[in-house]
Amino acid sequence: MTTPPEPFGGRRGRQLLRDPRWNKSTAYTEEEREALGLVGLVPEGREDEDLQVTRVVRQLAIAPTALGKYILLSALQDRNETLFYRVLMSDPAQYMPIVYTPTVGEACEHYDQIMRRPRGLYLGINRAGRLGEILRNWHEDDVRFIVVTDGSRILGLGDLGANGMGIPIGKLALYTACAGVPPHLSLPVLLDVGTDNEGLLGDPLYLGLRQPRITGAAYDEFLDEFVTAVEDVFPHACIQFEDFALPHAAPLLDRYRDRVCCFNDDIQGTAAVALGGILAALRITGGVLTDQKVLFLGGGSAAIGIAGLLTRAMVQHGLSEAEARQRSWLFDVDGLVQSERGDLTAYQAPFAHDHPPAHDFAALIDELRPTAIIGVSTVGKAFDRRVIEAMGRVNERPIIFPLSNPTSHAECTAEEAYTWTDGRAVVATGSPFAAVTIGDRTLVPGQGNNVYIFPAMGLAIYATAATRVSDEMFVEAARALADQVTDAHLAAGLVYPPQSSIVATSKAVATRIARFIVEHGLAGLPPEDDIAAHIEARAYTPEYSSLNR
Repeated sequence: MTTPPEPFGGRRGRQLLRDPRWNKSTAYTEEEREALGLVGLVPEGREDEDLQVTRVVRQLAIAPTALGKYILLSALQDRNETLFYRVLMSDPAQYMPIVYTPTVGEACEHYDQIMRRPRGLYLGINRAGRLGEILRNWHEDDVRFIVVTDGSRILGLGDLGANGMGIPIGKLALYTACAGVPPHLSLPVLLDVGTDNEGLLGDPLYLGLRQPRITGAAYDEFLDEFVTAVEDVFPHACIQFEDFALPHAAPLLDRYRDRVCCFNDDIQGTAAVALGGILAALRITGGVLTDQKVLFLGGGSAAIGIAGLLTRAMVQHGLSEAEARQRSWLFDVDGLVQSERGDLTAYQAPFAHDHPPAHDFAALIDELRPTAIIGVSTVGKAFDRRVIEAMGRVNERPIIFPLSNPTSHAECTAEEAYTWTDGRAVVATGSPFAAVTIGDRTLVPGQGNNVYIFPAMGLAIYATAATRVSDEMFVEAARALADQVTDAHLAAGLVYPPQSSIVATSKAVATRIARFIVEHGLAGLPPEDDIAAHIEARAYTPEYSSLNR
């Protein structure tokens, strides 16, 4: 007979109050206070969960800056995980921009100045040969999701070294807050291979290795040791590669995607949310996917990921792969990605078309006549008035997606895209922007945030124990996301569901992904008759434990 688990993980007294997974703070009943040795350790007044949320909301209201709110919520996560997620899930649209983009960018820039209690695991390359041993230092035996970065390309901010740990922490918080992935199953990891950021190397407060970044064979061996250690210590874990610079992002995905359950959110997650936005936008513009021509500003991992997923989706709609690739054009810091250039990576080459060199993005719009432009360049204001007006000339309803974040790196604002096209543009942005009034119309830009994809993907993987993650799963996620956009949303200009309904959206998307996983033989568990009910049953809700459960 199996012995039932002890209430509150067997913790008592101060140990219980210091464990964020089990701590209820002022919500313990009188019986629990007596039984668990808590009398005198908490105030006599007892609050229920709703009153605790009210208290936190009031504390947030008086924090003077977004970064101050981030610090307050981070401290709450360290003390009381259940209450932290209850607050986030009480108003996702308000709190997601605080715990993730755009505020997390500022938090990462100052991470070594605001860190209160270390979270996650820091794996330094100076510990090579011991990574399996270090992974076993983690306090949970069953880890299902690892978000890992080497800090080399944090959002649009570049190399932030060990300060990049804010990204895995924030991403995993959204796994739970937006889709209900149980938080104790997640592990943030920072691979510290040094940094080339001279400002950090000269900062006495910097907490990472003070050495130039390791690259080449030593880097590859370190990454391989990490993946091998995860396979050994946490064999059911899915690895999400996050914010790796272009030279490593795509090669890492290619190296491990057929070996372990893994994906790259910057490549595949960004691609799926962009594809979902385009599919919804076509319900406004009236076109079909295979007739679209997309011009990207940016030729890095995000652009390549979106172009690649667009290609897969178009092939599913009847185009050949060569025909589908001709629908995506890339433009980077050196101009148009075209076949005569000798500086292209193997991942850019499939989208290098036969075309003379071109260095004027706005002029290229007049020539190529794209139906959509997507900004993934991290160059703020790169979609200037010439660019936007050119899109307005060649399209009755131009699709304009400035997806770079944080806000200061957005290629244009929503107001600029709407104003310079007289309100005709269909707009999605990477960072949040306010609604815009044009004449008698109020237009609401959708936020093309990966949060619509990766938490749902995580819930589907968890619910099915998926053994691999395929690009086709991301195409299915994009279609499911687009299907969540109603006619009322479209009428307001939205090409994504409102973030206030993100939990319901994530569960709907996860259900579609899970069904695909089962139908294509990628599930590690027996199929369920009612996948939607199975998803709902597996999802975490932020509720306190009690002596009886």
